[in-house]
Amino acid sequence: MQKIKKDDLVKVIAGKDKDKTGKVLQVKDGKITVEGCNMVTKHSKPSAGNPQGGIIHQEAAMDISNVMLVVDGKATRVGFEVKDGKKVRVAKATGKVID
Repeated sequence: MQKIKKDDLVKVIAGKDKDKTGKVLQVKDGKITVEGCNMVTKHSKPSAGNPQGGIIHQEAAMDISNVMLVVDGKATRVGFEVKDGKKVRVAKATGKVID
């Protein structure tokens, strides 16, 4: 089970976009893509999906350790507990069950 999942709200705690918050778009192999954070400029050739080609701005992946989960407007660490025979994520700051 992962501490941070797709569609979670996270806060960036390191790097050029420090203190920005955004929704998680993708989590893969210890890397994370956050909406509106770590924007890069990419030069793309004309293709079926983008017939014009040109310069596009898109989010790049960053390390998952550079973000913290936001619960009730507050960045918090994540722990795990077993409730009713099911493993659930728990916010360390408040003790609240996340999912």
